[in-house]
Amino acid sequence: MANAVEVKDDTFAAEIEQYEGLAVVDFWATWCAPCRMIAPIVEALATEYAGKAKVAKLDVDNNQRTAARFNVRSIPTILFFKDGKLVDQVVGAVPRPALEAKFKEHA
Repeated sequence: MANAVEVKDDTFAAEIEQYEGLAVVDFWATWCAPCRMIAPIVEALATEYAGKAKVAKLDVDNNQRTAARFNVRSIPTILFFKDGKLVDQVVGAVPRPALEAKFKEHA
């Protein structure tokens, strides 16, 4: 998680909702195999989009309030925020081109 930052219930508003520009949040859990499958893709995109997008990870087991607030019912779920407003989402372990297309669309 070198280029992605960890966010929690108590830091989500400051880190994501008050962020100017594109913020991408990966909702995941340690026990989730599909989450582990896309983690390297998310990390690679965080590196490639450094300076263009802020990429964050939120562990749903430890931060249930934020997951519930955004109606995250299955993981992985990746939410895209533009200037603090939710603009898009990807649910499930999708191939890199699909996730990269969303980055390009919003960056």
